[in-house]
Amino acid sequence: MGRWEPDARGRMIRAAMDLFAERGFEQTTAGDIAESAGVTERTFFRHFADKREVLFDGSATLERTTHDAILAAPDEMSPLEAALTGIVAGGGLLEQRREHAVRRSRIVAAHPSLQERELLKLAAMTESTAKALHERGVAEPAASLAAHSAVTVFHVAFARWIAAQDDDAAQSDDAAHGEERDTEAPPSFVDCVADTAAALRALT
Repeated sequence: MGRWEPDARGRMIRAAMDLFAERGFEQTTAGDIAESAGVTERTFFRHFADKREVLFDGSATLERTTHDAILAAPDEMSPLEAALTGIVAGGGLLEQRREHAVRRSRIVAAHPSLQERELLKLAAMTESTAKALHERGVAEPAASLAAHSAVTVFHVAFARWIAAQDDDAAQSDDAAHGEERDTEAPPSFVDCVADTAAALRALT
């Protein structure tokens, strides 16, 4: 399978996720991922700086989506509401890739070095959010406060959303073994953001 074949990047991401789950993150090499995806190791490094970046492939798209949604938010919105609008838009990408997001979260949670990289990506998201608010004419310190608050909401909401997906999966397993389960669907990411934002506002 040549490196010219369409969707090589997507195949490498899927192969990496499968290998990380089967062998463990530390035991999987870039060469393993490339071989499983049917590409050369050189092709792998044309797309990713290292195997860790496979897990953070969507970060730039998430930042861009959040940034653009903030700029498109109604002018009358407060800085925090505009930032949360961006967060909700970015979260929509996670809903579209729910299974991938859940698997990825489990892998990141199991490795301190990946957790550190996750925090760096959140910091970059905060900077991008503040930049969008600046472009809306929001001055400091309001822009930074709103950006940090919104990304904190994102972080907490994401943890709650993942926990809900895990609970739903556990209930599905129970049902498969004949045990009674709650049929209520897990909350959407947007719902988790709304609830978390409400909890933040209640602190003031």
